[in-house]
Amino acid sequence: MIKDVMRRALVARERRARRLPRLRTGPATGPGRLYFLCPDHAAPSGGVRMIYRCVDALAAEQVPATVLHHRAGFRCRWFANDTPVTGADRATLTPRDVLVVPEIYGPSLRGLPEGPKVVVFNQNAYLTFQHVPGGRSPYHQVPGLRGLLAVSQDNAAYLRFAFPELPVTVIPPVVDPAVFFPAAEPPGRRVAYMPRKRPEDAEQLFAMLRARGALDGWEPVPIHARSEAETAALLRSCPIFVSLSRREGFGLPPAEAMLSGCYVVGYTGLAGREFMLPEFSRPVPEDDVLALAVALADVMERYAKDPGPVRADGLRAAEHVRRTYAPDRQRRELLRYFTPLLEQE
Repeated sequence: MIKDVMRRALVARERRARRLPRLRTGPATGPGRLYFLCPDHAAPSGGVRMIYRCVDALAAEQVPATVLHHRAGFRCRWFANDTPVTGADRATLTPRDVLVVPEIYGPSLRGLPEGPKVVVFNQNAYLTFQHVPGGRSPYHQVPGLRGLLAVSQDNAAYLRFAFPELPVTVIPPVVDPAVFFPAAEPPGRRVAYMPRKRPEDAEQLFAMLRARGALDGWEPVPIHARSEAETAALLRSCPIFVSLSRREGFGLPPAEAMLSGCYVVGYTGLAGREFMLPEFSRPVPEDDVLALAVALADVMERYAKDPGPVRADGLRAAEHVRRTYAPDRQRRELLRYFTPLLEQE
């Protein structure tokens, strides 16, 4: 009974979060701007961080871009930023503007006002049809819709199959090397993981390892409700990270762990296949908790006997992520996409 009440409350809260704020429109009176709509979500979120990062990258190139929150005065505080932000009640959208809308607003996208050019920033294609009545397309008859953005090739393929009439462009995420980087020395015997991801699998995983004695001398390190800097510091203190990703848009936690020098073991969440390469990580089949436990026990044993080879693979992974998901690459793709779109009538 209590669980049912809690579940209904969570569903109701999620539906409220997917409602668009009231958006005001008006005639064009100057050059166009980019508005990245963002939920007023104070807890750490990779999707929200991506929105802020995109606005920062564009603003640094003198492109007029702003995060558009629901409430005036709201700003994310779990990472350091001076990103341009404003509230929906303080912005007037014109036909020269571009409104970038996250995929979570899918159920209400047809309620967007006529006027601005619209781009859906779909950071997790597997959420596209959530809460959309009758399984209909959330992008049918959306006013001003020009295209979709994805953050991985996996998600882009999903969206191109589902919506062949819409152009889909990949904007690669950034894994920030100024925040996430390897420790100078091999860390002690600690295993990091994100407990909000697949908590049942995490519970089974560590119970199995504890039962067979494989956790003796090792410390599981849950990372939850931490700032970006605190997360990076914890990752540097762990030689191994367990990825519990599930149907991700990209899968930022394992990528951040790799850039921090961790050897990553676990689920790719499908999208993570593009960076969790077997040359320097240990991907296991989705949902196979036994395979996960076997792989983690093996890597822990190897590290305990000789940290060198595991550490070397972690550093190779860090270099791969540093090169592939660099800020410059994202900035180039953002400029290539949005500069001509702002100029379109």
